[in-house]
Amino acid sequence: MSEERKLATIRKVKDIQPIPNADNISLAFVDGWQCVVMKDSFKIGDMGVFFELDSLLPIQNRYEFLRKNCYRKTNEFEGFRIKSQKLRGTLSQGLLMPLKEFRELDITMYEGKNCSYMIGKDVTALLGVKLYTIPISACLKGEALGFMPYYIPKTDAERIQNVWNEYKEKYNDELFEVTTKLDGTSMTVYYKDGKFGVCSRRLEMKEEANSAYWQAAKKYKLDELLIKYGKNIAIQGELMGNKIQGNNEKLDGLHFFIFDIWDIDRGAYYTPTKRIDWYGEYLHSIATFKNCLPIVPYLGVKRLNEFNNIEDILKFAEGASYNPNSIREGVIFKSITLNPRINFKVS
Repeated sequence: MSEERKLATIRKVKDIQPIPNADNISLAFVDGWQCVVMKDSFKIGDMGVFFELDSLLPIQNRYEFLRKNCYRKTNEFEGFRIKSQKLRGTLSQGLLMPLKEFRELDITMYEGKNCSYMIGKDVTALLGVKLYTIPISACLKGEALGFMPYYIPKTDAERIQNVWNEYKEKYNDELFEVTTKLDGTSMTVYYKDGKFGVCSRRLEMKEEANSAYWQAAKKYKLDELLIKYGKNIAIQGELMGNKIQGNNEKLDGLHFFIFDIWDIDRGAYYTPTKRIDWYGEYLHSIATFKNCLPIVPYLGVKRLNEFNNIEDILKFAEGASYNPNSIREGVIFKSITLNPRINFKVS
């Protein structure tokens, strides 16, 4: 999924629930999301503008109430980042605001009983909302050669809250591989027609001694391995370690956890079986190497028909992470037989 995803949409409130010991706030439900809102600002059936997690809202007076907890400023951007938070012990996932706050939407278009067709309307660009991207840590910075090659897909996955109803209907009986969602930074290494390269999530990185991406690639001898393998592939995974995303797993040094292999020539991901076969060849080839490339923790296989509702699958995503003393960020579901593959994250 690209950065043009629907970050701000018009949604309908499906339910309102009180929050214990809270006189001024309530819990509103929109599709698979729940948001803390001011009491009496919505009633069941009302429509509002829903801002998804990781939306970056522009500096405007109507968002100033977010400044204390959500204001972010770097050399590249300034705005209010929407993130999960707990208010009075209640989880709020995103931001829901009344339509009356947005005159540019022409509120009269959405009033009355015959406006249900507007539900889901994308207003991201109209409201100047951007995707918040975590600033690259100083320990990762290096010179970029340009964007990641076009023939390699970016690593991303839709949140289950946005696709639950659709996927339950279409893929309820499909078999999914489930892995732990690690909280690091995306990294890709590739080999194509004699060239080896290293990329961040969006950029191809210049080979430099102080580049964390290249340090990890060299640590696991991925340049030697892919050249020897001789096939046009891209290995994608999570770069983790000291000073990266708070290092939730408490790791020393740099670690690159593989979660996918992209077949560049075929334009498709390796199946789990083929990925395991490749990993077996890798282990055999590095028998004398000190460092062994790790993989993301595997949690088994699941079908969506094993979950009655979205609450069930969110509960399933809870648990220990790679470090058993750390709470995992969530899980990733990847279809095993479908092509193109269906994947989503649960967190």
